Amino acid sequence: MTISDYYRILDLPLNSSIDEIKKAYRQKARMYHPDINPSPDAKDLFISATEAYEFLIVNFDKITNNDEAFRQAMEDWRKYRQDRSRQRARAYSQASYAKFKNTKFYRATRILDGTAIIFSLLISIIVIVYTILGYRYRLKHPLPELANPTFFTFLMLLLLGMVFFVLSLVYLKVYIEASKKRKQRPK
Repeated sequence: MTISDYYRILDLPLNSSIDEIKKAYRQKARMYHPDINPSPDAKDLFISATEAYEFLIVNFDKITNNDEAFRQAMEDWRKYRQDRSRQRARAYSQASYAKFKNTKFYRATRILDGTAIIFSLLISIIVIVYTILGYRYRLKHPLPELANPTFFTFLMLLLLGMVFFVLSLVYLKVYIEASKKRKQRPK
């Protein structure tokens, strides 16, 4: 297989980001897992999607750097594919979808995770605090060579911080609810 084949399997353009690859794999895994899809070719499609995802994630930096690194990545992948990748994909295809969703392999495809949400929440708080403190400081200590800070700029930065703060809270709520649902499901 070539790199374009792997992108084609996941229905992605060649310049896709890691997040786009993860999102596409989650969709394909849901669509093709034999536990959900009863069609006879679902297992093979699931195995192909898992293999494509694993190759693109493991070799993402190598395939975008240069041709020699790409050739080496393809050679290493051929060796790896013969051994472990296909075996793991077959094992995932034989497990129930509920068990597959709880594997580290599938959970790694989540776009939103707790640390990213908490980090964005902290950044938004920092933006709000520094906007307020910076504006107050500039009003009290104006620089003669610079114009006074405009209220419009202050308002826009404050609004930007507030929007990120609210979005972070919404994502955090969604993440917590999804975590609770995962824990409540029977194994």
